Amino acid sequence: MTLPMVVPAPDLPASVRIHEVGARDGLQNEKAVVPTEVKAEFIRRLADAGLTTIEATSFVHPKWVPQLADAEQLFPLLGDVGGVALPVLVPNERGLDRALALGADRIAVFASATESFAKANLNRTVDESLAMFAPVVARAKEQNAHVRGYLSMCFGDPWEGAVPVHQVVEVAKSLRDLGCDELSLGDTIGVATPAHVQSLLAALNEEGVPTSTIGVHFHDTYGQALANTLAALQHGVRTVDASAGGLGGCPYAKSATGNLATEDLVWMLQGLGIDTGVDLGKLTATSVWMAEQLGRPSPSRTVRALSPDSHKE
Repeated sequence: MTLPMVVPAPDLPASVRIHEVGARDGLQNEKAVVPTEVKAEFIRRLADAGLTTIEATSFVHPKWVPQLADAEQLFPLLGDVGGVALPVLVPNERGLDRALALGADRIAVFASATESFAKANLNRTVDESLAMFAPVVARAKEQNAHVRGYLSMCFGDPWEGAVPVHQVVEVAKSLRDLGCDELSLGDTIGVATPAHVQSLLAALNEEGVPTSTIGVHFHDTYGQALANTLAALQHGVRTVDASAGGLGGCPYAKSATGNLATEDLVWMLQGLGIDTGVDLGKLTATSVWMAEQLGRPSPSRTVRALSPDSHKE
């Protein structure tokens, strides 16, 4: 299999942890409901490819995300996925109850940096959503669960336009104050550019949010996801969200196209000499298999380059 020539660049992390979101963020946007066993097999294959953090599902009410209505059926099927963190998204205390009952020990909450998206996604203001998350995070921590705080619309909002850096910092600090162990900064509609990324990271550091607690989550709407990732790595970020095969977007923001493809990310990181622990061949094969299950080609450029037949209908 073709692999990139390794030419390390200075001042970059020696390793990066990929937070794989394809099974949750990716599949929640599919028009057709993917069978539970297919989801479980997808996660098993991702684990076999070397991914150590795979976001499994979401305990959101089925009315809002019907594609993930099988969370109670799926999660128990993953008991044979050893040595892999399986975070789940929970929107409220009811969702937390459902997740904890199945033994989940890594949970995530999903906040917004803007009022418009908070209203569209959670039907609450930013402050109201933070108040809703407060007991969720507190109870999760009481159960020794790791808590990730997603923060969407960090760079731009389809209703409000550009989002001021200080506005994002304030909501990020609030999530930290609630007790979140990690923050994932989301470029939900893919409008960020590298200097904007570094400006936000620097502002967070100035307000006491350490880089070690920050992950980045870029969408490739304008083809900037890898450039923005490199800018974050140059700042010291070592956790990057990505979706196998480039699956996903956001059901509540129509201008949000696919996530950064995990294969594209791994190709770049391998070329930079950055360790991910991921077998690119196995990962590519997994995305080709998943594309077959979905009945359409993978949008990942790397998947298409390494699997010439994968572009065929």
